Amino acid sequence: MPAAKERHGDPALPGQFADLVQQMPPQAIADDVGYENTLQMIDRLMVGGKLTKGQAVYLETLVQLVEAYEASRHAVDTSRVSGLASLKHLMAENDMNASDLARLLEVHPSMGSKILKGERALTIDHVRKLAARFKVSPSVFIE
Repeated sequence: MPAAKERHGDPALPGQFADLVQQMPPQAIADDVGYENTLQMIDRLMVGGKLTKGQAVYLETLVQLVEAYEASRHAVDTSRVSGLASLKHLMAENDMNASDLARLLEVHPSMGSKILKGERALTIDHVRKLAARFKVSPSVFIE
């Protein structure tokens, strides 16, 4: 019996960028309905396991479209708020420490502290987990 293929992301979503584009073509977001639809697709991509390369590129494309829409419609000056500052704020609000962060991100216990000190960067997988845990847009953690 052949080995089962490892599933990535939402199993209902294709793994190839071109197939994702056919399902929901990325385009400039013109209204709140398009914004909500794009956020729903981002959520679907972020649930589950590791993303395929095509899914990761598609996710980044959608995040950029959301950022552009939010900047034009829901402008909040976050120019002085870094992704790391946002992470620290969200962790404080949720009574989390560096060890909790490491467990959440499923990394070596020392990595939580290194991330919070700015010695290590967040990966796409980390951003996905943080966005899901804190129920915020991945763009909160991307600088």
